[in-house]
Amino acid sequence: MSNKVMIVGTGNVGASIGYCLVNQRTAVTDLVLTDIIAEDAEGEAMDLRDTLAVSPSFMKIKSGTYQDAGDCDIIVITAGAPQKPGETRMDLLKKNSAIFNDMIKEIMASGFSGIFLVVTNPMDVMTYLTWRYSGLPQEQVIGSGTVLDSARLRYRISERLGVAPKSVHAFQIGEHGDTEFALWSSASMGGVPLTNLLNAKERQEIEDFARKEAYEIINKKGATYYGIGACVTKIINCILGDERRVMTVSSYDDFTDVYNGFPAILGRNGIVRRLDVKLTEEEGIKLQKSTNAIKKAISETEAA
Repeated sequence: MSNKVMIVGTGNVGASIGYCLVNQRTAVTDLVLTDIIAEDAEGEAMDLRDTLAVSPSFMKIKSGTYQDAGDCDIIVITAGAPQKPGETRMDLLKKNSAIFNDMIKEIMASGFSGIFLVVTNPMDVMTYLTWRYSGLPQEQVIGSGTVLDSARLRYRISERLGVAPKSVHAFQIGEHGDTEFALWSSASMGGVPLTNLLNAKERQEIEDFARKEAYEIINKKGATYYGIGACVTKIINCILGDERRVMTVSSYDDFTDVYNGFPAILGRNGIVRRLDVKLTEEEGIKLQKSTNAIKKAISETEAA
């Protein structure tokens, strides 16, 4: 069985996803890299092929075009204008919406009927636009959501508690951006509620870290890509392995008509279902604020 993945955009993020895929056990059998600069995509493909004799997974790797998209199972979109120092994710909206309109049309013209996995920022808005532009069912269009933000949250909590990050069960939800927040009411470590282990000040410091770390990394080195590379690889493996894992990918919310990061079950056909997580009153207000920010950005795009 062929498990074919295409990565659109071979900048730092796209290349990091490709590198993570070849360095982990994965069900991916074919990897196609495409970029507006064809030579860059070919160079990345050549470089990745050089790992195959020693990497844990073997796959066919090549550069290509949107015409190769027709039989892909997953298309990962990282293409778009980069986020510059001092620039918010929402500042990228006007640049990237125009890029996506033409790109999605070309991909769909190839006969593609698989799953779109959107990474480009502002990610929740771009995922929504991808769904609208593609005409695919909502469960087949997902974003990387707050999977990376949740990983940052779990790591920071693990540092504070002196345990392994994988032993921490906590989610950062909402917009992948300035209005995201930690879902403390359901967070735990070893079955013990984190509200019993961390005081309010500690929780706020950790939550702020998870939300703001991307800006610090961008200020220090210009871009973030290793963390998202690993997280997207995890999402791809979850889909192709039909793992039915709960992840905070960006999925469609019928009630609010937006995509946002929220616990959802992820399987071979994309979103199995969003979970009906009970929120506190304060968390509900925060989620509404986050939803409003995404809806405002969508409306501004539609009005442009």
